[in-house]
Amino acid sequence: MTIEPTFASLGVSDGLVKTLAAQGISAPFPIQTKTLPDSMTGRDVLGRGKTGSGKTLAFSLPLVTRLSPGRRRAAQPSGLILAPTRELATQITATLQPLAAVAGLTVTTIFGGVSQHRQVQALKAGVDIVVACPGRLEDLMRQGEISLKAVEITVIDEADHMADLGFLPGVTRILSATPSGGQRLLFSATLDNGVDKLVAKFLREPVLHSVDEVNSPVAAMTHHVFHVSGVEDKRRLVQYLASGTGRRILFLRTKHQARKLAKQLTEAGVPSVDLHGNLSQPARDRNLAAFTSGTARVLVATDIAARGVHVDDVELVVHVDPPMEHKAYLHRSGRTARAGNAGDVVTVVLPEQRRDTRTLLQRAGIRVEPQQVSAESDSVRDLVGELAPFQKPKPVVAQPVSQNRSKPPHRRSGGGSPAGRGGARSGHQGSGGGRGRRPQRAASA
Repeated sequence: MTIEPTFASLGVSDGLVKTLAAQGISAPFPIQTKTLPDSMTGRDVLGRGKTGSGKTLAFSLPLVTRLSPGRRRAAQPSGLILAPTRELATQITATLQPLAAVAGLTVTTIFGGVSQHRQVQALKAGVDIVVACPGRLEDLMRQGEISLKAVEITVIDEADHMADLGFLPGVTRILSATPSGGQRLLFSATLDNGVDKLVAKFLREPVLHSVDEVNSPVAAMTHHVFHVSGVEDKRRLVQYLASGTGRRILFLRTKHQARKLAKQLTEAGVPSVDLHGNLSQPARDRNLAAFTSGTARVLVATDIAARGVHVDDVELVVHVDPPMEHKAYLHRSGRTARAGNAGDVVTVVLPEQRRDTRTLLQRAGIRVEPQQVSAESDSVRDLVGELAPFQKPKPVVAQPVSQNRSKPPHRRSGGGSPAGRGGARSGHQGSGGGRGRRPQRAASA
């Protein structure tokens, strides 16, 4: 008879076990079961697993267990977590903070796209653990606002995405500024694009733990390929797919199309918000909060959301535009079927996209028979299930016109995405209903 491991048997303290239980997390996931015996004793660990496998708790628990709250100094953290995007950094912080509070540790988050004043003030007040995106962290290091010489444990999360975004040179400089004798935990879905060199340079005799094959799809994820005859059939199909009762994310390739589709769905009675690089930081936060709370059931996004948005109970992901390469397909699809839940993924394919999509799915390891469908097809109706009631769009409130018309409006010089450095922000968690789900064993970690 095999005895199932518990958090307590893996060395997690009673206080932390109670905190996890209060969040509905009662049993460790495989990545936690495999890595905790080594990470809790100070070993360097290389963990390989996809988003949604429970990596955040796998490094948060040893971090708060092994750091001492009595060594807090201004601008000299003892724990450091590097994340590629603001969404992920914020999500990590949300998971980490209640655990750190039990251990008497403080946490702050550092990323670009917002004023650094509050971040600097938090550092000066003294903080134990910093969760940071590389760009803003390097800025503060150059300004002398933070020193990494006291870091005892460093975590690099989603190192492969760091590589995809071109952050590895910055990550290398940051790790070089931490003490060579410190513990290092690196988590990544793959070890390509220079991640292997990072491991070789900075991890000492690391223990490798893997919970799945590289680029393997999630078992609880059901894939569908819907062929449509033309643009109008595609439009009607996408609107029907968006009309169910649960949360869903629709992916498109361009910012303009994402904004346009979110507006069209909302006007059709399906409350939707968009997420892309042209949005200001407050707009991103508002839209993600609306999606998390359920005020908007649909998030229409570009690939900026494929890694960073971690919202529970997304029942359906729709590739309105098939992505360019297979890794993007897997990252997009990973927004559903998280933490033991089931989920569906639909790829909508126009006639001229069939050949490229077939190649894409082969490279992603997805085997699924395409179906020729319309919005009225039985297979589509069965997938969507119950339709949500029509919700009348809220009227747009006109902004007052300035009385002073003598001067033209001031415009800032410069361009580029308002996202700033380090990716997009937010990444809240929430709950919502879903169709055809297995009972949830634990909250998303």
